[in-house]
Amino acid sequence: MKLKNRTDYRKRRHLRLRKKIKGTRSCPRMCVCVTTKHMYLQFVDDSSGKTLGANSTLTNKASVKNNMSVAKDIGKRAAEIAMEKGVDSVVFDRGGNMYGGRVKAIAEAARDAGLKL
Repeated sequence: MKLKNRTDYRKRRHLRLRKKIKGTRSCPRMCVCVTTKHMYLQFVDDSSGKTLGANSTLTNKASVKNNMSVAKDIGKRAAEIAMEKGVDSVVFDRGGNMYGGRVKAIAEAARDAGLKL
């Protein structure tokens, strides 16, 4: 596969990560998708193929910005959603993105809220 642009490199990193990590009911996969307009986060049980919970910038229409403070709010709220479902530890799937900026802010906010990554 000849790589041409940033998207191709991100897709390759994502496939490499997905070979290594799997989510279960007790320890689901926390998927993070960060785009230029929105941020999405969901908890996935790969053994049954179901989404246990989700959060994004679309769920709260008051947060129209896509910055670090909104990323921290999403991470905190996602940890609360996971705790409601009875999940206390997750496997972090950064979706091929670099671990920095908004992705890192989401992960750290979830850790601070009591979720084990």
